[in-house]
Amino acid sequence: METHAKVVVIGGGVVGCSILFHLAKFGWKDVILLDKNELTSGSSWHAAGQIHTISSDPNISRLQGYTIDLYKEIEETSGHSIGMHATGGFYLASNKTWYDYLKRERSKARYMGLNQEFISVKEAAERHPLIDPKHYLAALWDDADGDVDPSGVTYAFAKAARVHGAKFYTHTPVIETNQRTDGSWDVVTPEGTINAEMIVNCGGLWAREVGHLAGVDLPVQPMEHHYLITEAIPEVVALGSEKRLPAGIDYEGNIYFRQERQGLLLGTYEPTSTPWKICGTPADFGHDLLPPDLDRIADRLSMSFERIPALAEAGIKDVINGPFTFGPDGNPMIGPVPGMKNYWVAVGVMAGFCQGGGVGLTMAEWMMDGEPSIDVWAMDVARFGEFATPGWGTIKSSENYERRFVMTFPNETLPKGRKQKTTSLYDRLTAKGAVWAQGFGLENVLWFADGPEDAHEEPTFQRSRAHDYVAREVKAVREKVGGIEIANFAKHEFKGPGVRDFLNYVLAGRIPKVGRMNLTPMLTHKGRLYGDLTVACLAEEHFMLFGSGVMQDAHRRWFENLLPEQGVSYENRSDDYHGIAISGPNSQELLQRITRDDVALGAFLFRDIRQTYVGDVPVILSRISFSGELGYEIYCKPQYLLKLTESIEEAGADLGYRWYGARTLLALRLEKQWGVWTLDFRPDFTAAESGMDAFIKWDKDFIGKAAAETERKNGPKKKLLTLTIDSEKIDVSNDEAILKDGETIGYISSGGYAHYVQKSVALGYVPTEFSTPGTKVQVEIIGEMYDAEIQDEPIYDPEGKKMRG
Repeated sequence: METHAKVVVIGGGVVGCSILFHLAKFGWKDVILLDKNELTSGSSWHAAGQIHTISSDPNISRLQGYTIDLYKEIEETSGHSIGMHATGGFYLASNKTWYDYLKRERSKARYMGLNQEFISVKEAAERHPLIDPKHYLAALWDDADGDVDPSGVTYAFAKAARVHGAKFYTHTPVIETNQRTDGSWDVVTPEGTINAEMIVNCGGLWAREVGHLAGVDLPVQPMEHHYLITEAIPEVVALGSEKRLPAGIDYEGNIYFRQERQGLLLGTYEPTSTPWKICGTPADFGHDLLPPDLDRIADRLSMSFERIPALAEAGIKDVINGPFTFGPDGNPMIGPVPGMKNYWVAVGVMAGFCQGGGVGLTMAEWMMDGEPSIDVWAMDVARFGEFATPGWGTIKSSENYERRFVMTFPNETLPKGRKQKTTSLYDRLTAKGAVWAQGFGLENVLWFADGPEDAHEEPTFQRSRAHDYVAREVKAVREKVGGIEIANFAKHEFKGPGVRDFLNYVLAGRIPKVGRMNLTPMLTHKGRLYGDLTVACLAEEHFMLFGSGVMQDAHRRWFENLLPEQGVSYENRSDDYHGIAISGPNSQELLQRITRDDVALGAFLFRDIRQTYVGDVPVILSRISFSGELGYEIYCKPQYLLKLTESIEEAGADLGYRWYGARTLLALRLEKQWGVWTLDFRPDFTAAESGMDAFIKWDKDFIGKAAAETERKNGPKKKLLTLTIDSEKIDVSNDEAILKDGETIGYISSGGYAHYVQKSVALGYVPTEFSTPGTKVQVEIIGEMYDAEIQDEPIYDPEGKKMRG
């Protein structure tokens, strides 16, 4: 066996074999895959093999489409049959709520270019005569759906990889992974040791155990999962060999089904999950199954018999109960692990035969080019920080399993795994009626009700009961003064004699002088957005960067990979500083009451920052605001937060002080035409497309400059802009299609109701030729078309006079 490799992939399931294939196809021949048993051992061999494109994240949907399109290539390259049946498939809605969900999915499909169309329930029954159409309201059809042979696909990937020059070894367990001082890894097996420049954990059921070899804890959990295969069904037999039934998903019934030989395969996700081997997967588990327990899925089977009556008469040929590995939110966890060098993962890919090809493509691009070709934040392992402990991972993975076919509404927060991280204000704000959400493990307020008993909200696509509560919070900020916790903002600290030069290269914008702050984009080497950050200079060799809380580990990974060997130190200080932002016309007076500093508008300027005392506690005080009003961000160590809060509440009592939450911040920033990370700002876009090029300092060198200058010369192909929508009862959230003259031209990145200007507002991307202010377009919201108009400037205080004072 070889003693050196560019990459060693650990795990021979469909995901590991796909990564091996893509690396070799794209030019890295010195790549090796190791599996302790045969290929497909663990989960791949017993997967149901049903394939589809629908996903909660549009880019995952794109990658699922890529996966399905790739199957013909790997079959031809490898010479190994994948057993693909391109039958098409439908998604069934049996009530209005699920019909609305399918309308949203159809809207996403419009701008993604996916071929999804509604067909009548009658036509669905004609295509699949076994379903009883009386139970359904609507059916969404996708030509790309179907099924494959799981073992065939896995071996086709492996053999195609070998055609391109890669190698794989079975019955070769990895028993140690030891990192050398140069960052490479010694992968120890009974057959010898391979020194690898990079390793990829594709351990599947053994992802946790492979991670432990390198000291990595991954919050994934194998779950028991049932599907059954029937005996021959007369109606299927009658179809003959020339015709095959389409695949199907019934959301309310919580079932998926497809033809299997002359019968049906039927699977379900039971409402009470069964985590398997919480403390670790046995090393000798391979091509094994678990004892079936049909009582756990009896209620789902009963509903299935009503909706597919032939099932009630069919005999059961096989019952499959096999473990699959789930992640906390149901999406894969891929990419380089933050805090480690040359250690990559691709785990928790429970829909491996829908997503495996796309995961392999993304990983190969990322490893070889330094970044994937599209934004894969929804799969990035960095979206889970140290809060994502193994126990928390089991809780959330179980919840996700149980909700696999349960809708999550735009305004809905999920109940399990909560209070994993809180600030000292949690109980205090709960008593005031706070309704909470969780972001990067931390509880943060959405809005305030009139007390704990009033703090509830029904999941809905429409405007919820929170609407009027948010309106009064907005009014307080715009007319008096409001406060919001800001512990959920990321804080990155840099120190050292080389820090200014380092940041000047890493960030595309201006690096401020001591005591000042600037907004700056951060670009990838290909000129895509990788951050919108506020950079603050606390001292000549001391900087703090403030940014997206959910991106903190991704940004940490980026910074650590770029750090020079000496002259600059870096630390993620996000959990070391909590705080409160106060905003509104009365905010300056409130602040002056609780600090000895002169914070008059002429003495403490917009974008000033200093270390001082507020409310008799040490703080970092900045004059900046995301509300569009005069405002201040006050950061303190967690142990001082309660004292700071008491001072603010007491001093602001006669000034109209009111707490507000993230829903209000959404309304405020929409009125100012300000985007947010993961929605409006993502690596799918460039600085020019997003409007962040206005903050670039062009007369210096910075990462991504060449690509940014080329775009500056040629002009962006699309632009982020604001739209007002003629809607009285419903607002966009994200991913709705924008149309012009009946043709899809773009999509909504975020939106909601702007309470102070009393308009439904959205941000979205459209081609440059449609970006002229005043252009009339339409936005599709749950299947209905609403008139909209493109705006040329912020709807509220367009010149920013209020914020600047």
